[in-house]
Amino acid sequence: MNHLYTFLALDLANERAREAAEFRRASSVTADGRPNIVRRGLAASLAVVSRASAGAARRLDRVAVEEHDARLAAAR
Repeated sequence: MNHLYTFLALDLANERAREAAEFRRASSVTADGRPNIVRRGLAASLAVVSRASAGAARRLDRVAVEEHDARLAAAR
């Protein structure tokens, strides 16, 4: 009986994967058949902003650690 559940689960997973692939294909194409350039441009610009903010956060963390180390060294 356990084998039956395994096959049912695999069948369900494959069906969901097919549906997800169809949805991705449908959402990447506009009504006239061309890729959605606006969506791709917006995604690319948001990725640039995200990378820049992550870099700024890393720099702030580095400065905070250096200041913390300097305070600890002065306290000793």
